Amino acid sequence: MTNSPASHVNRVAVVTGASSGIGEAAARRLAASGAAVALIARRADRLETLAKEIERDGGTALVLAADVADAEAMRAAAAEVEAGLGRADLLFNNAGVMLAAPIDELATGDWQRMIDVNMTGLMNAIGAFVPHLVASAAEKGVADLVNTSSIGAQAVFPSFAVYVASKAYVTHLSKNLRADLGPKGVRVAAIEPGLVETELQGHVTDAGALEWLDGVRETLTWLKPEDIAETVAFLTSLPARVNLQQVTVMPTAQV
Repeated sequence: MTNSPASHVNRVAVVTGASSGIGEAAARRLAASGAAVALIARRADRLETLAKEIERDGGTALVLAADVADAEAMRAAAAEVEAGLGRADLLFNNAGVMLAAPIDELATGDWQRMIDVNMTGLMNAIGAFVPHLVASAAEKGVADLVNTSSIGAQAVFPSFAVYVASKAYVTHLSKNLRADLGPKGVRVAAIEPGLVETELQGHVTDAGALEWLDGVRETLTWLKPEDIAETVAFLTSLPARVNLQQVTVMPTAQV
């Protein structure tokens, strides 16, 4: 974790998908620079461990075991954040799932799971926390909504059609949300990572997709979750007048 000046003091940051990977790294990074962090994911045990480590290092963390696909649970989480930490002024909308298979295998259950988490879950978090962000921006002058997309939003990857389509949704939604939220002081950004070493690859069971992932792992150095966390910290600590609306973060050798 990078040592850096406190640039998120007096901020309340909500991180979805906080139990591992990019979400966990971002929660640590934001807490290290002064934010009170609300940790949202399904795995309560992982969140409890993370919260204890953040608090041991002098930070503040609130554990909220919830599934982003459950709209009612997300609304309840928003109420708990306000009661426990104050109104959120930063939402890192990061929960996601990646399942791959050739489209003609008709893995409809996997399709629905990606839609439920990557699209509907994203909207559930937005629906729950945008009122916080708008009110916080009016009070503090700025708030941030950061959505995790993927380089897949711009590219073609065989066997990943539904996943990359869900991420294209994230990128285009983020651009359009700026029209609604930017005039109210809420910055909106989509981060599009390339290959990152996280649990996401562990979701993949398709033999062909796994062979491809193993091949590219041997030929280039992947990003670390901390690289994306640093990007989140940077773009949410810029002056209020600056909105990096779309940031693509790639391994140096990935083309």
